[in-house]
Amino acid sequence: MTTSDNISGCLAEHDPNALPVTAAREVVRRFVEPVTTIERVALRAALGRVLAQDIVSPIDVPAHDNAAMDGYAFAGACLAQPAGIPDAADAAGAASLSLSLEVVGEALAGHPFAGTLAAGQCVRIMTGAPMPADCDTVVPQEFVTRSGARIAFDARRITTGANRRRIGEDLARGRPALFFGRIVRASDLGLMASLGIAEVAVRRRLRVAYFSTGDELRSVGEPLEAGCVYDSNRHTLFAMLSRLNVEPLDLGIVRDEPAALDAALREAAQAADVVLTSGGISVGEADFTRGTLASLGDIAFWQLAMRPGRPLAFGRIGAQGGATSKRATLFFGLPGNPVAVMVTFYQIVREALLMMSGAHASAPLQFAATCSEPIKKRAGRTEYQRGIATRAADGRWQVAPTRSQGSAVLSAMSEANCFIVLEHDQADLAAGSSVDIVPFEGLI
Repeated sequence: MTTSDNISGCLAEHDPNALPVTAAREVVRRFVEPVTTIERVALRAALGRVLAQDIVSPIDVPAHDNAAMDGYAFAGACLAQPAGIPDAADAAGAASLSLSLEVVGEALAGHPFAGTLAAGQCVRIMTGAPMPADCDTVVPQEFVTRSGARIAFDARRITTGANRRRIGEDLARGRPALFFGRIVRASDLGLMASLGIAEVAVRRRLRVAYFSTGDELRSVGEPLEAGCVYDSNRHTLFAMLSRLNVEPLDLGIVRDEPAALDAALREAAQAADVVLTSGGISVGEADFTRGTLASLGDIAFWQLAMRPGRPLAFGRIGAQGGATSKRATLFFGLPGNPVAVMVTFYQIVREALLMMSGAHASAPLQFAATCSEPIKKRAGRTEYQRGIATRAADGRWQVAPTRSQGSAVLSAMSEANCFIVLEHDQADLAAGSSVDIVPFEGLI
C-alpha cells in the first residue's frame, strides 16, 4: 500500500478506540515501506546491517577435497584386497581383515602432497589438508598401527570415501550463501570472509527521531524540582533503537504546548523516516499529541486492547489531508509510563522498524512455560506481564510474575528476564497452567 492511500480505510472492520494487538500489527504492516538506498560498506562495518543483495559464493568451499580428520589418505579400492590374519582376532574369534599400506609422504594444511601414489601406498595427512591425487579415503590415526614406513588397520572399520570432505560441499561456486533481507550476524561475517568478500551491499540505516513530552520531565544532570521526574524514556528508546542498528536522533524534551509540539513533529518528520514520542497520548487535559498529529497527517489508531500500553497512537505526518513535510513519515506515539514504552516498542514498533530497514523480520523466540503461581488476567485485552523464568529439576521451564506489574515500575523490567504473553481471550490462570513466554535475552 502506498503512502497516498487513506490510512483510516484500514480500520473499517475495527474499533480504533480499542484495537486488538494482532489487528494493530496488520494495520502497521500495510504502511511500512522499506528504505531503498543501498550502500557498500567494508566487511566489518556490515555487522548488524541488512543485506541489500544475495551474497553469491565466488568460490567452492572447500576449494578442494580435503581430510576431515588426522590420519592416512589412500585409494579406497585397496579396501577390497585386505588379507585375513588369524593371529589378530576380534572378541568373537573371527580373524580381522588387516590392510597394510606403505607411507610415502605427508600432506599438511597449506602444504599439499604433490606426488603420485602407487597401489598399496598412502600419505600421512592432517585435518583440512588437500587430498592427494588418486586418494579418496582417510583412515583415522587412532585406527592404525604403524611400524616404520608401514601402517596396518582393520579394513572392516573403514568404507571408501570415509573422512573426506568434497569440493564445494559447504558452498558451491555460484550458489547463494546469504540472502537479501538478512541482518548480518557474527557467523555471517566469518562466512563472507571465508569467501574472500571484502565489501557488502547493505540498506542504509533507518533514521528514527524521538522525543519525550511533558512539563514535569527533566533530563539527567538537571536539578529536580518538586513535582518533576527524570526522563528515562529517551534512554530506553536510545538503547532499544541502538540494538536494532538504526540511526537514532534524540530531539530531547518537548513541553506541553501545542506550538512547541507542532514544531517538534514537523522537525522530526523532515529529519527522519520514523518519529517516536513518549507521553501525551492519553485523554488528559494537557495531552496535545493526538490533536496536533491529526492536523499534520492521519491517525490510524490511538488506543489498543493491551496492557500495559493502551494509549498508543499510530499514523503518518505529511500524509493525505496534512501538512507541510515533503513526504509521509510514520509516527508512533508511545505511552508515558516507562514500562509501557518498552512493551509497546517490542510488541508494535520493533517489527515495523525491522521491516522498514529492509529486514525479513521474524517474531521473537516464544515458548511454553508453567505458571508457578496464579496469574490474574482480564479477558478482552492482550497482556505482557513481566516474568522470571527458571528451569525446574525436570528440565521444564516455569515462570512467575515479578513482584510488581505496574506500568511505571521500571525496576520490574530489570528484575524480569521474560514477558509472560497472555492472549486477548484468556482470563485468570491457575498455578500450573501453561503460558507462552518471550525471553529478554537477544531481544532487550
